[in-house]
Amino acid sequence: MALVSAKEMLEKARDGKYAVGQFNINNLEWTKSILQTAEELKSPVILGVSEGAGKYMTGFKTVAAMVKAMIGCLNITVPVALHLDHGTYDGCYKCIDAGFSSIMFDGSHFPIDENVAKTKELVSVCNHLGLSLEAEVGAIGGEEDGVIGRGECADPEECKKIADLGVTMLAAGIGNIHGKYPADWPGLSFETLAAVKEKVGNMPLVLHGGTGIPTDMIKKAISLGVAKINVNTECQLAFQEATRKYIEEGKDLVGKGFDPRKLLAPGAQAIKDTVKEKMEIFGSIGKA
Repeated sequence: MALVSAKEMLEKARDGKYAVGQFNINNLEWTKSILQTAEELKSPVILGVSEGAGKYMTGFKTVAAMVKAMIGCLNITVPVALHLDHGTYDGCYKCIDAGFSSIMFDGSHFPIDENVAKTKELVSVCNHLGLSLEAEVGAIGGEEDGVIGRGECADPEECKKIADLGVTMLAAGIGNIHGKYPADWPGLSFETLAAVKEKVGNMPLVLHGGTGIPTDMIKKAISLGVAKINVNTECQLAFQEATRKYIEEGKDLVGKGFDPRKLLAPGAQAIKDTVKEKMEIFGSIGKA
């Protein structure tokens, strides 16, 4: 199955009151684990790629070629979108050129008028090519690729300005944070989310920083219009923990336990387990 835009899967999720998971990929193991789990559970899925991860994997063209080839070789039949995560203006065009099926333009750090102008241009390009486009209003907390946000809550009026441009989905800051949540985190601002929903209508909303948000908050966010939830750190932590355990138990010293295919296998399985758990919470299983 070829890559698809995220538009149809997110509209179905919005109407069905569930969410599609965006799971960020960092290498072959990440990609393979997420695709196999999505296929096993018959769930649509979005593969997220940050600009830093794209650079690590030698470029967006390498990433797109790997993902497309893997979908074919693994006989993946569920809808898969390949999505640029927190893209710069230049990064968006690089991913469009590389063959991504969805992009996120993060203009949240620009003055609203500049964010609007650049987003409007990208909406036109993406509509022409049949790609989905995510925009952001209000910085997401924590750090991603050197971009640090304090978890501000978005201005619902600014959200409406961006939504009215015709983007496919909108990421509105509601106190969410990339990475681990601190002990004193006050939680999501559902008041902000409800106000944004009132302004943007049926626009599918995106929740970044899905790692560590309590299940009850996730389900409430979905009920208020969130149709896409991003997960990255949780998969990284699961991979790290399983790999550390394998080495601390000395399994890399037994036989050919040092073979990277054996060394990375527990981490890959941990990613599968994490993705399955998230898909269960999000309600996307069997929705492909």
